[in-house]
Amino acid sequence: MHRNHRAAAWAAVVLTGVLVATGCSSSSGGKKSEEGGAAAAAGKADTPRMTVAMVTHASPGDTFWDLIRKGAQAAAAKDNIKLVYSSDPNAGNQANLVQNAIDQKVDGIALTAAKPDAMKDVVAKAKAAGIPVVGFNSGLDNWKQLGMLEYFGQDENIAGQAFGRRLNQIGAKHALCVIQEQGQVALEARCAGLKKGFNGKTDILYVNGTDMPSVKSTITAKLKADSSIDQVVTLGAPIALTAVQSLSDAGSKAKVATFDLNQQLVKAVQDGTVEFAVDQQPYLQGYLAVDSLWLYKNNGNFSGGGTAPVLTGPAFITKDNADTVAGFAAKGTR
Repeated sequence: MHRNHRAAAWAAVVLTGVLVATGCSSSSGGKKSEEGGAAAAAGKADTPRMTVAMVTHASPGDTFWDLIRKGAQAAAAKDNIKLVYSSDPNAGNQANLVQNAIDQKVDGIALTAAKPDAMKDVVAKAKAAGIPVVGFNSGLDNWKQLGMLEYFGQDENIAGQAFGRRLNQIGAKHALCVIQEQGQVALEARCAGLKKGFNGKTDILYVNGTDMPSVKSTITAKLKADSSIDQVVTLGAPIALTAVQSLSDAGSKAKVATFDLNQQLVKAVQDGTVEFAVDQQPYLQGYLAVDSLWLYKNNGNFSGGGTAPVLTGPAFITKDNADTVAGFAAKGTR
């Protein structure tokens, strides 16, 4: 996958206020929630109250999005922002949620572009309405073309390549890359990068990430059908933990490594059940996306010069550093 750029500066984040964040699960099906009310009063910003809409493609029950949302809430609390969060894994429905935010005349929109074509028209409408839009998590190849102001996330293709090189180092020969949502650009880019960086054979397996029993049975069947697979690569912590069960069911000697973390996944790395994980720091993505809109409205600041993303990963989590990360995971920030 072509890149016009390969690097960007890390953003330095200073939290000067009381960071008030409540643990919430992701919403779906067009469901919205308003946050930042009492929490924002604890923030130190004395700037006028503003409203930011965060619209993601989160699926129900995916704990990854809890971390993004928690980071967004912390930034909103500091910056005197009313945060309105909504999500829907269906691209058309997500676009409708963005349109709702435009109609409500919010001060800024932070969104994920997992299906960039679906976001094209609504981002253009937001710009026409004078509402700045920043991207995060998904859509690194498309944020500039879509007309977004900034982007915060991981270069998934490069992260995939790094993942593949690590598999070379540990001697893997045949990898199974499990994609839980077909056509999702970030996930597809991870497996494409893996193929590029890995010297061995790579197979792609599509599963329905919203149906864990189906995920388990599909991976199990694939492992039973091909005993040469010695490495299962998953693209989310819940999928990784399910894949561990599939190995047992299939009687496979393959190993599991994954992208993305949750608290249970860090424990699995600690005890060796999962070999390693790639952390894209979702808490940081949520925090920076919201904080960037405050900076732009109040100071005219924007990161990356409008041409380069702010990269939040990849950071490899192994048994050597998992104990350190575990403390942050327990707080819900990694």
